[in-house]
Amino acid sequence: MDRFCIDCGEKLAGRSDKKFCNDQCRNNHNNKANGTTNNTIRNINNILRKNRRILEALVKNEEGKSKATLKKLMDNGFNFNYQTHLYTTKTGNTYKFCYEYGYLPLDNDYYMVVKRSET
Repeated sequence: MDRFCIDCGEKLAGRSDKKFCNDQCRNNHNNKANGTTNNTIRNINNILRKNRRILEALVKNEEGKSKATLKKLMDNGFNFNYQTHLYTTKTGNTYKFCYEYGYLPLDNDYYMVVKRSET
């Protein structure tokens, strides 16, 4: 029974479990199969890293916290739809985090921006 390369359709010779005629066909096939998923993950990670950089730039003091306006965050391209995790304090405030940097909505379009200590 003849077998053919999954990617290019060339006739295969050699091992009975061989699926591709060469490494290029194997790589092409795997890149096509994983491309859409990898693009989605890559795009989300890029957004999260950008959000983190924006928050990091706002927290440059030793206390590890500062205030920022909604306008300042938006002007820098912050995307509020993406965060890595949430943290709820004992008082019920919920911080949204991008890695170790988080933010909490305050009154009048202000946000508390914090860096979580590594404890």
